[in-house]
Amino acid sequence: MKIKITFSPFLAAMALTLLLGSCKEDKLENVEEISGLGGEVIPPTAIDKYISDSLTTPYNIIMKYRWDQFEFGDVTKTLVPPKEEQIVPVTRAVLNTWIKPYIAQAGSVFFNKYSPKTFIMSGSVQYLSDGSVVLGQAEGGRKIVLFDVNNFRVRGMSGYVPARDSANVKQSTHTLQHEFAHILHQTILYPVEFKEIGRGLYQGQNWINVSDAEARRDGFITSYASSAFDEDFVETVAMMLVEGRSGWDKMINSIPAGFSVNGTSQADAQAKLRRKEALVVNYYKTAWNIDFYELQKKTRAALVPLL
Repeated sequence: MKIKITFSPFLAAMALTLLLGSCKEDKLENVEEISGLGGEVIPPTAIDKYISDSLTTPYNIIMKYRWDQFEFGDVTKTLVPPKEEQIVPVTRAVLNTWIKPYIAQAGSVFFNKYSPKTFIMSGSVQYLSDGSVVLGQAEGGRKIVLFDVNNFRVRGMSGYVPARDSANVKQSTHTLQHEFAHILHQTILYPVEFKEIGRGLYQGQNWINVSDAEARRDGFITSYASSAFDEDFVETVAMMLVEGRSGWDKMINSIPAGFSVNGTSQADAQAKLRRKEALVVNYYKTAWNIDFYELQKKTRAALVPLL
């Protein structure tokens, strides 16, 4: 349907008269600015000072905790802001379990060059349509999103329950190590041989239906490692760093006798994981000149007091 627009000088003059006659300035009282729309100046807090002193000044890293859902990309996801009392403990853990071990082992030049410069915090996890949850994500090697920080409690914090919170702390550290390993292998690719170890056994999106114990019987250290080549590599890195050498050995040695549902024997599964371990260690040495076992030792030593 077409619409015809006509112009009448008489009606226009009438409308202008009515408009001018009805215009007046209304005085609005008790009007408050709406924060978060941009433009306002927020005075720095003790939290801001801690972040500045610990991350921004020495490493040029920003830790964003004030809520802005657009930072997470998909505004349709249901997320909650981080609690303020969680910001400093999470930041301190990032500093002690990730930054300091890497700098001690690889040097500040390496770290400042390859470390992501922006961290975003979400109080909750992000749920996906397949029932899985997102605990962290890296974007372009420059930004890492940390989810579920409201459930982060280390030893000594109010409400700390060892059986529950130790697992959460390890998972948070695991997420950070996982995402940084992605940044590293996207910069220098890990050996192609790594992809051949589990070929034919990767589960794709079906990984959510596989337990960690079942995955290990096929030579994957976690169920998520069985989803794809790259996830296998970074999960191997993260688990080695978080669990330490004795914890890593224990997981491999605990694989039961017999065969997996895919026909992988105990000996074959253990051999696959040992081969992956060797390739990770070699990759860190040849690509980055990092002694992985020393990095592992330092990371685990920093993590244990938090558990």
